[in-house]
Amino acid sequence: MARRRKGNPVHGWLVVDKPVGIGSTNVVSKARWALQAQKAGHAGTLDPLASGALAVAFGEATKTVPYVMDGAKRYEFTVGWGRATTTDDLEGEALHESPFRPTRDAILTALPAFRGDIQQMPPVYSAIKLNGTRAYKMARAGELPELAARPLHVAALDLLAADDSSATFALTCGKGGYVRAIARDLGEALGCYGHVTALRRLSTGPFDVADAVSWDVFDAVRAGEASVELLPLATALSHLPRLDVAPDEMLRLQNGNPVEARGGALAYGAACWAALDGEPAAMGEARGGLFQPTRVFVFGD
Repeated sequence: MARRRKGNPVHGWLVVDKPVGIGSTNVVSKARWALQAQKAGHAGTLDPLASGALAVAFGEATKTVPYVMDGAKRYEFTVGWGRATTTDDLEGEALHESPFRPTRDAILTALPAFRGDIQQMPPVYSAIKLNGTRAYKMARAGELPELAARPLHVAALDLLAADDSSATFALTCGKGGYVRAIARDLGEALGCYGHVTALRRLSTGPFDVADAVSWDVFDAVRAGEASVELLPLATALSHLPRLDVAPDEMLRLQNGNPVEARGGALAYGAACWAALDGEPAAMGEARGGLFQPTRVFVFGD
């Protein structure tokens, strides 16, 4: 007999404005506690140093997390010049220091090399796994993880402000980008070293910090003194093709069988989703004129 989950069958998305000093996992745990939800996760870690948009998925929404993580992300961040650190931010120990400080013109001249399709070396202190072990755990143990450069698309990187000791930037990038690595590499390109001193995520996929709830609201929600409105599952899928299915087709999908992919030609293997009465029913792929389900949504208790 299947073990019954504790909590309520809550489904949907909530954007939280994560404060500095709190980990992403702590935010998810507090949100799940506040809503007394059975299941929750997030779509992209923010370091404790960072603040801003953390998209939290509840229940069946967790099945759509990969599609949010594939989306673009917007940040504002500040780079402190003159120091390279072990973690590429102000929490790490100093590795190198320089008295040199770049001019505004020098910064503007360096930025084009960091736009478009680039290769980025992830920070040593990152969650990337090597032979089953997180890179940051290896680094903390005194090992030097052998990481490989990864492709990254940077749609925008613009200078917002600059003074004698730091500069603030706006960044829009794709999946897998590390802001700390951009700060590190930009400092090296300018010959002065650099590390992140402040970082705020403005959006992740379709979720914007302007629509976020505060971390402080969760105690009031648990006490029944406040409420939060979850965004529907479809919010995370708005950028993907949609197929409307009938009840009999839904039964086929629930049994793992494909249905006809009506509504236009899709590239083989293209991600798409099926809707029943306007609500998400299944995730899947287009395969030769058919919709092949890969995940089916179940909203029962």
